[in-house]
Amino acid sequence: MSQLPRKMLTEWSKLCVRHLVSRSETRTDLSCLYYSAVTFKSMAELTFGLTLVRHGETQYNKEGLLQGQGIDSLLSEIGLQQAEAAGCYLKDVKFTNVFVSDMLRAQKTAETIVKHNSSCSALQMVCDPLLKEKSFGIAEGRRVQDLIEMAKAAGQPFTDFTPPKGETQEQVKERVKEFLDKMLQRIGAEQWHDRGEDETSASAPPETSPVVGQADDGVRGVPVHTLVVTHGVVIYVAVRFFVEELHCSLPSDFDRAHMFSLSPNTGLCRFILTMRKEDDRFKLSGIRCVFLHRGDHVTPN
Repeated sequence: MSQLPRKMLTEWSKLCVRHLVSRSETRTDLSCLYYSAVTFKSMAELTFGLTLVRHGETQYNKEGLLQGQGIDSLLSEIGLQQAEAAGCYLKDVKFTNVFVSDMLRAQKTAETIVKHNSSCSALQMVCDPLLKEKSFGIAEGRRVQDLIEMAKAAGQPFTDFTPPKGETQEQVKERVKEFLDKMLQRIGAEQWHDRGEDETSASAPPETSPVVGQADDGVRGVPVHTLVVTHGVVIYVAVRFFVEELHCSLPSDFDRAHMFSLSPNTGLCRFILTMRKEDDRFKLSGIRCVFLHRGDHVTPN
């Protein structure tokens, strides 16, 4: 999703929240897709951090235009500065895995973050098309306002509208779910070390650390930490999926408007996930949010 001028971004967020709050929908509990049904206390678990980062600004972002998948644009000068700022902000945060969308704007952002971080020097940056931006079909290259007007003409809520030849929110969510499972299997295969019933130190969730505005909030003492660099709508859909279907626990002071708003360019979201091994598969057994859409490292223009 393109980065909008501040006023338009605010209106976009309001539209999303108004629709989410007003719509009466039955939540289907799909958490069984990832949550283990096994509750034996003796089973070992692996806890790891997950930091999602939106790519830096592009010229299309600056002009409030939709990029989607068809326009594979480079970072603007401001976008390059944002990526550098994100890299400097995260330079002392340890990562054990790096995943990135296969689109240029995300790859350049990830490369810039990684070059500042010594813990990433020996890591393979995995490009995954599952992390690419939502396709906006015939609306790509056009203004976000055009998309809003197309939805209105079709008599559909903006948040649910799919332009011709575009990708639905449900299809994006399916990609998020597929990536989450792929990530769990990869991290599990790399980090699971024949955990026994008596092992508690490395596998048990660490004590919740206070969120004090530091780059390592939530992941101090967590030995496994994954960096994912992707796109605005992918993060938006992922957050909704985590909260509404995986029942992600949230800080007490979170408000819905902030939770389901569009993350700024190089905005950061962080979660702590816990998984266990069951029938030779790794499954999610818990998830909590540390913070959402943090942009303290970027100086407002």
